[in-house]
Amino acid sequence: EVQFVASGGDLVQPGGSLRLSCTASGFTSSSFYMGWFRQAPDSLDRTFIARTDRSGQSTYYTDAVKGRFTVSRDNAVNTIYLQMNDVKPEDTAVYYCNALSYNDFSKPFFDFWGQGTQVTVSS
Repeated sequence: EVQFVASGGDLVQPGGSLRLSCTASGFTSSSFYMGWFRQAPDSLDRTFIARTDRSGQSTYYTDAVKGRFTVSRDNAVNTIYLQMNDVKPEDTAVYYCNALSYNDFSKPFFDFWGQGTQVTVSS
């Protein structure tokens, strides 16, 4: 069974930091680029925000999070991380991870998302 278990979400003040984890199981995660997505309270769908390649050597960030968030991975424990710094109220969302499509590295490979983890940025 393919699973993604995201954790680390919390209530945090603007300007603060948070570190999210997402552990994958049921497939060989090291064979895939992995990405982070989020769904804001006023959004209808999940939005891609960041990715890492299979080794963790190369990363990519959308403008919304560039310079503030950092993606990393540890293939030994099938886990990717999202270090969130200088968080803003607009970062409030449920955060998810997924393997990424071979044809488009901003789209998910699997249909299953798991529950995600809630991040709330508020003073």
